[in-house]
Amino acid sequence: MSEPIRTRRVGAVLEVIIDRPKANVIDLATSRAMGLIFRDFRDDPALRVAIISGAGEKFFCAGWDLKAAAAGDAVDGDYGVGGFGGLQELRDLNKPVICAVNGICCGGGLEIALSADLILAAEHATFALPEIRSGTVADAASVKLPKRIPYHIAMDMLLTGRWLDVQEANRWGFVNEILPADKLMDRAWDLARLLESGPPLVYAAIKEIVRESEGSTFQTAMNKITKRQFATVDRLYSSEDQLEGARAFAEKRSPIWKGR
Repeated sequence: MSEPIRTRRVGAVLEVIIDRPKANVIDLATSRAMGLIFRDFRDDPALRVAIISGAGEKFFCAGWDLKAAAAGDAVDGDYGVGGFGGLQELRDLNKPVICAVNGICCGGGLEIALSADLILAAEHATFALPEIRSGTVADAASVKLPKRIPYHIAMDMLLTGRWLDVQEANRWGFVNEILPADKLMDRAWDLARLLESGPPLVYAAIKEIVRESEGSTFQTAMNKITKRQFATVDRLYSSEDQLEGARAFAEKRSPIWKGR
């Protein structure tokens, strides 16, 4: 049997592929494996960007493995260090993550996509939160989705479980780009290489500021930035990269980012 999660490193980019035919569903063991993969990605200074996608042409991820649940996997069991799918509760993940949705993206699969920073989708991709129909709650989506798209659209998805095609998902703003299926991963890699060439300390500061300021007032968040109370901001403002950016601009050349 092949590994349920396949990874590939190219330069500073990590590609993560969910490969559990036929629907790329996730059980507890797979979730724990994904948590270790993304923890190691977070902690590896040689890696700067991750791409997550699904194997095959039909499913990105259909979420929680109901067959495993019926066999004894508890819905509130040990999902691992990063929570379900390794991403949605992983602390201090201050590197960009691109999700390439190559087909059906529902339930926990949609929650994984919402945990990424950028979402690319194939033209045939579809999205739903069908948990309501199986008598359970889409927990992470209930927290995240109303903050990402209009409240009434999010509640429609949560309360009815209805499906959105990729055009509607794009219209409501939780898909960045729609691509032909055969161009999806090419575009994901192009975007990853663009981010790979950028300033990792700035990316880290952006992600921490956005994440930690979500429940703050504007002025509270700004005070924490200017007083260097975010660890990533403090590191950035004391870094070689901060000086390199200014020098490169003054010298009219491309900066060389070292991540320190």
